[in-house]
Amino acid sequence: MIETGVFKLRDPFVVAGEDCYYLYGTDVSESGWEKTSWACYRSTGKSLSGKWEKLKTPVYVRPENAEKNLWAPEVHKYNGYYYMFASYFSSATGHRGCSILKSDSLEGPFVEITDGHITPKEWDSIDGTFWVDGEGQPWMVFVHEWTSTDDGIGRMAAAKLSEDLTHFISEPKELFRADDAPWANIQVTDGCFLYKTAAGKLLMIWSNSYNDEYRVGIAYSKDRRVDGEWIQIEKPLFTKETSGKHDGGHGMIFEADGKTYLSIHSPNNLSGGLCEEAVFFQVTERDGLLVCDR
Repeated sequence: MIETGVFKLRDPFVVAGEDCYYLYGTDVSESGWEKTSWACYRSTGKSLSGKWEKLKTPVYVRPENAEKNLWAPEVHKYNGYYYMFASYFSSATGHRGCSILKSDSLEGPFVEITDGHITPKEWDSIDGTFWVDGEGQPWMVFVHEWTSTDDGIGRMAAAKLSEDLTHFISEPKELFRADDAPWANIQVTDGCFLYKTAAGKLLMIWSNSYNDEYRVGIAYSKDRRVDGEWIQIEKPLFTKETSGKHDGGHGMIFEADGKTYLSIHSPNNLSGGLCEEAVFFQVTERDGLLVCDR
């Protein structure tokens, strides 16, 4: 495990720059969830285990209606630009939703290009992530929160994006439900991220909890399509037992120094005066799935 020393940062998302790494996430250094913001740290060298420095200038221009709950920024390069997929509570809709911001630099400023939330305005939606399928079609996969479903059970959903990533060109499709996971017993869907194995299998890692323990699980697409049938793997990718220390979650996968890593915040359970830290675990492919090395 690599401990970054970056504390009070949730949902850590890593992107490789030319001579350093960038670490984006939800800054919870202010008191309470109302004052969260999107933050970015830069490594002082091309090493994951070195020092990380927070960018002093905000990496984004705050969207006009972003009242609170600025959560889970992740940055993807597409067609020569960088796009930030992020969530916030909108004063215009009274809901949380996902938005897309654009920049020509990893350090921003990222400016919103969608008309407010790109996700349905009457839903609570968070944790949007990006995927381009084998036919070149861009997608957003996102969480339809339990707070706005008809039965109080969270869903994972997906919709096709326009070429310029400004709007959906298909209606959102439900992919699976929180209660489909054999490794969890809470009705939450968090932190989706898609990954293609060397054998071409399409995986999704996502987070839920078993009692009070936050975890990362894996689902795979039976027909290797975003909008296909998703099968939940019984054994989760990450649990408290994996770390031998704390629980954690809201993961993503990235490559560094020829290795593959899982980035999460840990712990999620903050009892005993603990606070969140961005940590990395090496993962390997085995039998078409990912295994987290303790």
